[in-house]
Amino acid sequence: MAEEQIVKTEAAGPEEKKTAEKTEEKAAGKTGTAPKAKAKKKKVVRHVPSGQAYIQATYNNTIVTLADPNGNVLSWASAGLCGFKGAKKSTPYAAGIVVKNAADKVVDYGLQEVNVFVRGVGSGREAAVRALNANGLNVLSIKDVTPIPHNGCRAPKPRRV
Repeated sequence: MAEEQIVKTEAAGPEEKKTAEKTEEKAAGKTGTAPKAKAKKKKVVRHVPSGQAYIQATYNNTIVTLADPNGNVLSWASAGLCGFKGAKKSTPYAAGIVVKNAADKVVDYGLQEVNVFVRGVGSGREAAVRALNANGLNVLSIKDVTPIPHNGCRAPKPRRV
């Protein structure tokens, strides 16, 4: 059948040749020109030798954020992200796993030294700082930035029993 179409196109005029070629392409499953794939840009990974680690340790969760010296976030992790649920999120063990997760994400940047800023009163505070050191990050300084009220809100009235 394909041979018959070729014979017909040779005998036919120029307009009939074009239509015959189009029908052959459709039969073969070809469409004019295939869309060209866009060339992907290479992702440029910055080299950040020193940075900042922010640890937020609340009663319910522990969140660790690793940033460059300007404060741009390189990676972050939380106990909920690592698969802990409920009361287990605020444990020292969960804080260690959270730091390991965040440190693994930042290996590509070459982060080696961090200044640590700890916020909150949760049980994962000290465990997170120790885990930073255990996961290959040199801790330069530790600063407590927990917000403290200067006699802010009025205290609740005493209970009458």
